[in-house]
Amino acid sequence: MRMLLKVEMDTAASNEAIREGSIQGLMQEAVGRIRPEAAYFTVENGCRTGYFFFDLTETSDLPAIAEPFFMRLGARIHYSPVMNPDELAKGLAAITTRG
Repeated sequence: MRMLLKVEMDTAASNEAIREGSIQGLMQEAVGRIRPEAAYFTVENGCRTGYFFFDLTETSDLPAIAEPFFMRLGARIHYSPVMNPDELAKGLAAITTRG
């Protein structure tokens, strides 16, 4: 299932990770673990934020994906299932219209 992982990093914890030089390694580990089809970084709600679009094969993988962000960056995590345009079209085509 295609998923969106939003990682909103605690400012103090991410500042410390930048100062000690560990944030780049953490992001590289995360990208290696989840193998996203796309990853974007921005600021949201005044916090450093990453968006990762990836294929989730096992729901049991969710803790291993999130825990490094929780433990090392004090992050707030949000998962959402997402669709591309073809998947949306397929889903809409499956809807039967009742009058």
